[in-house]
Amino acid sequence: MARELKGVGLLASWTEEYASVMSDATLLEGFRPLFAEFRGARLRYFAAGAGRPVVLVHGLGGAATNWTRLAPLLARSRRVLVPDLPGHGRSGSIGRHADLGAYADCIAAILQQETTAPAALVGHSMGGVVALRLAVAHPARVSALALVESAGISSASRRAEAFLALTGLLKPARHAARLRHHIATRPSLRALTFGYWGAGLARDLTAEAVLGFLEGGHDATDVAAASAALVRDDPRLELDRVICPALVLWGSRDRMVPLEDGFEYARRLRAPIRVVAGAGHLLIGERPEECASILEDFLDRVGEVDELPLE
Repeated sequence: MARELKGVGLLASWTEEYASVMSDATLLEGFRPLFAEFRGARLRYFAAGAGRPVVLVHGLGGAATNWTRLAPLLARSRRVLVPDLPGHGRSGSIGRHADLGAYADCIAAILQQETTAPAALVGHSMGGVVALRLAVAHPARVSALALVESAGISSASRRAEAFLALTGLLKPARHAARLRHHIATRPSLRALTFGYWGAGLARDLTAEAVLGFLEGGHDATDVAAASAALVRDDPRLELDRVICPALVLWGSRDRMVPLEDGFEYARRLRAPIRVVAGAGHLLIGERPEECASILEDFLDRVGEVDELPLE
């Protein structure tokens, strides 16, 4: 009987994982799940398309599916890789005391498995700091850097520190993930879930975008650890070491990370900044077509000009 129960348990576990992968792969249309290893942890990422490589790095408490509306647009002309960061989505933990540099090393491990060519990095929120860390630590692996509403500058403030600590303790994304299908189909619930902090016009988020933002929340195990790592990290100290072309992209109504941070990143990186009017912190899901157009224009020009104009 014990052996039979063990078999049933293994089957149930395998079925649950398979269903999760299929759900995520369905959201990331045209992408397939792949795996890499780093420090004994299995890292999951999704891949699609062909051409010059681009890596999309999600934020705190998120998952690869956060890019569900933007990734397929970029994959029309590029090889797009979308990882689950350690302790997020279906990627294993690399330790509760890891810093964001270790998260960047995980992306480097995926790149080493995938390609010998340098890749462009697009980081959203905390993913922007991870992308910065990779650009500084492994400059030969990075061809370009796009920061989309990147955390890092205001993250060490007392207000942000308290908010991040509370987020790590309460894990709101995990609770919202349980109701994701209800939230996705009801404008009032979308407004309640994303209205203040997330989206400029939460009611206008598509059901697909909502599911993409909430799908991986129930699997995140290291939100508290990642929050602590983000608070400890001040990317301003090393921005002058970024040698690749850079772009800053922001929503004008971002209440999570202020637009002032975007201008400071642009000034310190000597990079152009593009501001999308009316968009909030979830710009990549709110305005995917506009984001894709801006990013493709930037990436198409990398290597063709020595300097991109400031705006």
